Amino acid sequence: MGGADARGGHVVLDYIQYSPPVERDGDWMLQLLRDCVHRAGVREVHSHVEQFDGTESPPGFAAVVLIDESHVSAHCYSESGLLAIDIFTCGDSDPVALADDIHRGVAEAVPRIELAGRKVLDRF
Repeated sequence: MGGADARGGHVVLDYIQYSPPVERDGDWMLQLLRDCVHRAGVREVHSHVEQFDGTESPPGFAAVVLIDESHVSAHCYSESGLLAIDIFTCGDSDPVALADDIHRGVAEAVPRIELAGRKVLDRF
C-alpha cells in the first residue's frame, strides 16, 4: 500500500482468455482463494461459491472469501473468457502479496490466460 495514512488496500485483477481448468471451476477457484488467504496469515471468516450453469445467469461462478476486515472474491463469465479477482484488505494484511499469490495459482492452472489489467488502490 502506498499512502502512509491508508488503512486498507485494494487490488483488482482482470483477466481475459480464461478457460476452466476443471469441470467445477468455481470450487477450484474458491479453494485457490482460501489457500492463498491462509498462506498470507489472514483469518478467514466465511467462504462461499455459486456455480452458474447458464439457465438463469451466464455460465461461470462467483466465489468469495470473507476475511477479517474485508474480502477476496472472484467472478467469472466462462463463455466470454473473463475473470475478475478483487482483493480488499484492511489493517496489516498486504493485498499486493495476496494478489501475487493468487495470480501465480491462476497462471499455473490456466496457461493461456492473460492479465489484462491490475490496479492497486489505497483505501480509507
